[in-house]
Amino acid sequence: MLNVSSNVKSPAPSQDLSGVVDVEQAEAALVEHYPRLVRLAYLVLPPSLGRNRRVLTAHALTQRALPRSRRSGDAEVIPVQRSGEGRGSDPGYAYVRLRVVGTALDAGLPLRRKAWPKRSQLPPLLPQVWGLRLFPRSGGADELALDQRLSALTGPARAAYVLRGLERLPDGDVHKLLAAAGVDEPAAALAEADGVHAAYDLLKSPEFDPCSLQARPTDLMRRRQHMKAAGVALAAALVCGALLGLPGDGWGPDGAAAPAYAKNPAGQAALDPGQLTKVAAGAWKRSARADFSVWPARGALTGDEALLRRALAVWARPGESVQVSATPGTAAGAPPGPAQLLFAGEVDAARVVLLYDGLRIVRYAEPKDGTSGAALDFARVDGATSAEAGALVVNRVDGNVRYLTAPWVEGAAVRDLLKPEGSADALKRDGDGVTQPLASPAQARACTSWNALQLRDDAGASRLSTDLGELVPAHLTAGRPQAPREASAADWSSAACSLAAASSNGVRSVNSWQYARQTLPEANGTAAWLCTRADTWRGDGGRALAQFRATGAAAVAAKAEDSAACGAREPSVLAGVRWKSRGGNWYLLGGGSKDVVSVRASGGSQTPGNTVAAPLKRGARAGLTGRLADGTKVSTLR
Repeated sequence: MLNVSSNVKSPAPSQDLSGVVDVEQAEAALVEHYPRLVRLAYLVLPPSLGRNRRVLTAHALTQRALPRSRRSGDAEVIPVQRSGEGRGSDPGYAYVRLRVVGTALDAGLPLRRKAWPKRSQLPPLLPQVWGLRLFPRSGGADELALDQRLSALTGPARAAYVLRGLERLPDGDVHKLLAAAGVDEPAAALAEADGVHAAYDLLKSPEFDPCSLQARPTDLMRRRQHMKAAGVALAAALVCGALLGLPGDGWGPDGAAAPAYAKNPAGQAALDPGQLTKVAAGAWKRSARADFSVWPARGALTGDEALLRRALAVWARPGESVQVSATPGTAAGAPPGPAQLLFAGEVDAARVVLLYDGLRIVRYAEPKDGTSGAALDFARVDGATSAEAGALVVNRVDGNVRYLTAPWVEGAAVRDLLKPEGSADALKRDGDGVTQPLASPAQARACTSWNALQLRDDAGASRLSTDLGELVPAHLTAGRPQAPREASAADWSSAACSLAAASSNGVRSVNSWQYARQTLPEANGTAAWLCTRADTWRGDGGRALAQFRATGAAAVAAKAEDSAACGAREPSVLAGVRWKSRGGNWYLLGGGSKDVVSVRASGGSQTPGNTVAAPLKRGARAGLTGRLADGTKVSTLR
């Protein structure tokens, strides 16, 4: 349950905003209010940076908030502003706060090819902690819900909300501060921030405190592999440097292809459209494999050598005007050799080419009326099976998406996961297997529906997948993580909206699992405990969400990132929520997987079974621990 407080709005003050403050005054304010300033930077920074980088960047931006000049007697003209609740009219604090907000907003700006990045847009050099991941302590469902709502705001709107709630500034002062920080439309930012319910007290939660941190190691095995790879790469660079220093013809930047390809036979072959692999139409029927390697070359432009040559050249060396994107963990480098052609044709207002190099799907798209505004997208697909190789995104336009389906797909339909009782709507496909457009849930602003692609293969089996903003739709499964099965719409009707948290993360599959049911106190009915886990193509970065569902109540109870929780390796799960009955009484509810044989609430006795409902007094500490049959302790998901 969210603790909701009233929105803070008042007329803009008539305080004079001009004045002078010296460096020593600003430094004193920074030292005194450092934890608050770091929290402010952390909340304004875009959540897409990840919790570890947000923590380090928040500290770096705050520590760089002072002017560079440190000579005695120097002073700097600084616009004095209202300091906010609890800090009177301290101009030093107002100045440092303005610097923190401004650089945090700059950090959320996209990088541009024709402009040097600002210092705040780059990963911080200091502070750095090698071998550790640092992130704030996890809060409850309320904090998670607020974090999700803030992540949907633009940077200026997020800053406006935080300045209102954390600093208790009236809208007039927020408007002036945002304008001073370089925001073009402060009024629009304030209006957008109005869409978030004012749960301002949650901003002081440990969830958003980058000064109270948890430490976890990075992937130790991957780190060792990277160190070995770095050593090999350094040795190779030294050898290549020596060879390039020899007399003779050098590699010149002649042509659209990367210079390194000019004298490299494999690189020359990779840029030759005549060397592209084109699989025959019926090869998949005779193959023991069912993945992208047996997809035939389809589309009306598979013989357009000029288009294919442009696609390969841009892949090897994209120009400044090309929009390049890659899913996390996907290399965006040039082709190692001749690739396989999957599709080349006109879709909507674009010419599209889909290529496969054994590890990645590459999509090249250009307008029909020219090559300006071309796009190049990469997605990792190594180890794909027929479950993940059923479809590829061929185009997106106006919030809709079109798929190119696998050759073994005999039927395609779209199903709304939020309406499991409804029937699936058939999707028309052209002769090449390209579907008609359907609304993409990844581009929707509100979760009023969630479309899933339903494919039926030549053996009659049906599978569900959904668009999460990437080239390859995520495969949806259900059931115990040790033995997941193909999902139905009913399996995902309660958890579909949680898929938004996994978007644009290189997701391969998402599993939904109802791991417990619980009878609620005071005859309030029953509740279900769900765990959804998203696994990525790169193997790490898995995300798990534990959800509580009851009549008239739904909440994300806990979440875990970069964790094996709720998966085949760690199937045991335990989560808890604070819950208020219809009679107005508060309880600590807990639900564990079936292998949890007892649960203990803070200050209470051990309760047999995998669920618990303990009365909760106001201000009492809430915590849960569980035990397995062999005595192993189980902590709540985090």
